[in-house]
This record gives sequence, C-alpha cells and structure tokens, in this order.
Amino acid sequence: MKNYVILSMAFLFLNCIKAQEKSNIKEVLLVGTFHYNNPGADVAKTKSFDILKKESQNELKKISKNIKAYNPTKIFVEWPYDEQKELDSLYQIYTKGNYFKNDSLSNFYLKNEIFQLAFRIAKENDLKKIYAIDYSTSFPFEDVMKEIENNNQSELKTRIENGISKFTTDFDNKIESGLSLTELTYFVNSQEMRKFSNDFHNNLMLLAGGTKDFSGPLLTSEWFKRNLYMWSLIQKNTEESDERIMVLAGLSHVAMFELFVRENDNWKVKELKQVMEK
Repeated sequence: MKNYVILSMAFLFLNCIKAQEKSNIKEVLLVGTFHYNNPGADVAKTKSFDILKKESQNELKKISKNIKAYNPTKIFVEWPYDEQKELDSLYQIYTKGNYFKNDSLSNFYLKNEIFQLAFRIAKENDLKKIYAIDYSTSFPFEDVMKEIENNNQSELKTRIENGISKFTTDFDNKIESGLSLTELTYFVNSQEMRKFSNDFHNNLMLLAGGTKDFSGPLLTSEWFKRNLYMWSLIQKNTEESDERIMVLAGLSHVAMFELFVRENDNWKVKELKQVMEK
C-alpha cells in the first residue's frame, strides 16, 4: 500500500510538471522572406520585386496590421548579432519618423525587409528593440561544385542545377505574373519550399565528392552551425514572459528554424498565413 501511494504521488508530480511545461509553450511566428533589396548574394539568382510600389506598400501595412494583432513581444531579424548597436541606432531613427527622410539611403537600407517590415511592425507594437541574430560562417558552394566536377558526378550536378533552376524559374514567373507580395511570401513559406531548401543544404551537399573529400559535409555543417547559432540567440533572448515572438529571416533560415522548433517541446510554430487569415 505504501509503495502504491508513493507511485501515485510520483505520477501526480510528473503530470503536474508536464502540465506546467505545456502551459509554458512559446509560439514563434516564422516569417521566411526573399530579400526585398535583392543583393544577388544567394545561390539562386532571381528577379527583383518592387517593394516600393504603392501596392506593395499597402500590403506591408496590411501584413503589419495583422501581426500587430498577433502581438509578438519580441522580433528577431537577420542582422549580424555583433552589430546590435547599429541596428538599435537605426531603429531609434525610425521610431522618431526620420529614417526614410534620408534621401541618400542605399538600396539595402531603403528596401531590405528589416526596414520595410520588421521596423514597421516593431514600432506599431511599441517595441523598444529589435534583436539581431545573424552569425556568419563559410559557405564553400563553389568548392563543392568543383569536387562534383572532379569526381564526374554528373547526375548529382544535374539534380543540384535543376533544383536551383526550378526555384529561380518558379519565383521569376510569379513576379512576372504580377503575384502580390503576400502571395509571394506565402510561396516562400510553403512546406514545398522549406523541404526543397533543407534537402538542398542538408542532403544533396553530403553526396558531393569522393569518399576522402568532405567539402559537401563541411558546407552542410557550416550551414547548420550558422542556423543553430541564430536559433540559440533567439532562445537566449526570449524570456518567460515572451509567449509569442516573431522571426523574420531568409526563407532557407526559416526552413531550418522550423526543424529546430519541431524537435523542441517547449516551442511551437505559428505561420504567417494563420495570422493573416484569422
């Protein structure tokens, strides 16, 4: 009887812990995006989208309004983590209404999604700060492709090139067809696109080269490292009171973040489409 009581108390204790953990689950709004300023730095080179046109600006207002209603308590962006002070300074200028009054802003500072979308949302939610989380690592893609050539891996080369070409063509066709900013954002946040990105970085690259060459796994490990460091910064800067946060980053980063969230019982994913259609 005594052992039964002890076991019952143990089960009750464990159930209480699980219930408490469940109630403390944090929600992360993952917003993957193409880079509005299109610097051409990604492997896939796509056409530019005019984020400054009236229709796009109106959509930004709508997206921001819906995310404001979602009420994230913190926003994390793809900006170098060790340049937080510069981001703070730019955001302060923005909150005072002076940011876009600077006529000499470069293409990046004028069009990038951080300034066009994240700043807008943060200001409307009266947030005092936006958090920088990007961490740079190597990305030896050209070395990987050379090893593929040297090892006569023509089938793998074709798979990689066709994958890049398909994404580029699909994205360019959507821009040429006049697809809206919202629909383009839904597209890059689709499970199809996230699966493509993760398969490209985490699976295809591992097959590159011979058995004594590890340039492919090096690329994958560096990609994992970058995103793990970013996800680590998100977690370290999220407090107990932050029930809902938002992450705005390139679509391939967000594809990785979703993997990390799915494996963490203390977090769950919220998609932009859910927020927009609520």
